[in-house]
Amino acid sequence: MKTGLTSPRALVLSLAAAGVIGAVGTGAYTSARAVAAPPAQAVAVAGTTAAGTSAPTVSMPDFSTITARDGQAVVNISVTGTTKTAAAEGGPQMDPDDPMYEFYRRFGGGQGPRGQQQPQRETPVRGQGSGFILSADGIILTNAHVVKDAKEVTVKLTDRREFSAKVLGSDPKTDVAVIKIEAKNLPVLAVGSTKTLKAGEWVLAIGSPFGFENTVTAGVVSAKGRSLPDDGYVPFIQTDVAINPGNSGGPLLNTRGEVVGINSQIYSRSGGYQGVSFAIPIEVAMQVKDQIVATGRATHARLGVAVQEVNQAFADSFKLDKPEGALVSNVEKGGPADQAGLRSGDVIRKVDGEPIVASGDLPALIGQRKPGSKITLEIWRQGAREEISAKLGDAAEKGTAVAKNEEGGAKQGKLGLALRPLQPQEQREAQVDGGLLIAEVAGPAALAGVQTGDVLLAINGTPAKSIDQVREVVAKADRSVALLIQRDGNKIFVPVRLG
Repeated sequence: MKTGLTSPRALVLSLAAAGVIGAVGTGAYTSARAVAAPPAQAVAVAGTTAAGTSAPTVSMPDFSTITARDGQAVVNISVTGTTKTAAAEGGPQMDPDDPMYEFYRRFGGGQGPRGQQQPQRETPVRGQGSGFILSADGIILTNAHVVKDAKEVTVKLTDRREFSAKVLGSDPKTDVAVIKIEAKNLPVLAVGSTKTLKAGEWVLAIGSPFGFENTVTAGVVSAKGRSLPDDGYVPFIQTDVAINPGNSGGPLLNTRGEVVGINSQIYSRSGGYQGVSFAIPIEVAMQVKDQIVATGRATHARLGVAVQEVNQAFADSFKLDKPEGALVSNVEKGGPADQAGLRSGDVIRKVDGEPIVASGDLPALIGQRKPGSKITLEIWRQGAREEISAKLGDAAEKGTAVAKNEEGGAKQGKLGLALRPLQPQEQREAQVDGGLLIAEVAGPAALAGVQTGDVLLAINGTPAKSIDQVREVVAKADRSVALLIQRDGNKIFVPVRLG
């Protein structure tokens, strides 16, 4: 469950499959998606500083060696299928090869370019993507969106041989798919690790952007553990490697020629590469692959909470040393978190010893666990550190959600709320045991996004039982308070700066 206080002004995000040639969008996250090999040869580059002294020698990877040795295991994937699309009855139909076709198919909402309502019809779909061979007998990894709705999948090797492929399974939550061709003695990629991968490290991609097979692009790792909208199960690797439609599913390689990720998405305002690319860590992909090969499907665990970001205002309110962790805004009744004793207002800081820095780290860590497994959570509750154990559920039922919140500040030093106790009927309608109704909003609370009609459930983790109690908490607060409110059945924390 994802909740929000207001509809924030936001950059329009378009999700278009980069496995389909010609996909465009505006301000978009765009889907693009052994034995260790010996190190690649390096080229030494030396220079001088402004003072004339010798600068340290810099070793540049020999990308040609990596490409020649490991590029043979990268394949081109072509898919054909059908999908239901909106088309004006009796009018002209959009050509699937039209650059705007994919945009209107995904975002037209059943309307054509001029807004007219259109009936549904079966339309042929053709697309291209990339993949890479993991086993000599034909196991290939690619993106789930590359083979989505595919009726026929064709794999083309670097030696120009073509094979019909079978989709063994796909996992939309991580955008990983496994396909297989009937062949033997195929070249394979060595599997690396992202644990030692560092920001600034050289990486390269091999794929088929815009259908140009065996294209090599290189860059550096920009960051690790990135969380993207609607992709909570993957801690993405961000790079500046040029990734374009058709690169989907291709490998991201380190300077040893080991695959460390699957190229999956780009951030773009035009539909093309603009310097920000994302890859699925190979550990996530291999975990999904093993499950699909064994059972035909992948499973993910769930905790049963909605969490939101811990900003500086929340850190001040909850007396945290730094703004890190996942703030629990809602706990699913009867879910794994509820049974473990988690409460709204807890800040989850570690899972089995792994730090939770941003709220998006939590769904990614939980999603990689198996349903039924037990975890230890380090939480911050009422100004003290605690540890609790939880048995995880199955994400196929419900998931761990990241709640959205509006941040705001104020120059005034008061809270700006007019409160009154809830009547018994109002409590039943809101399905709460206590709380105070927010009758009027002004000053800091209004700027933070609190609205008239919201129900104040807690302030700084303390249940809101009376107006005097709220005044007391505000009086003791330093720079900010955290309000837990309920609106339309959804709970969310709101940070309010007191000045």
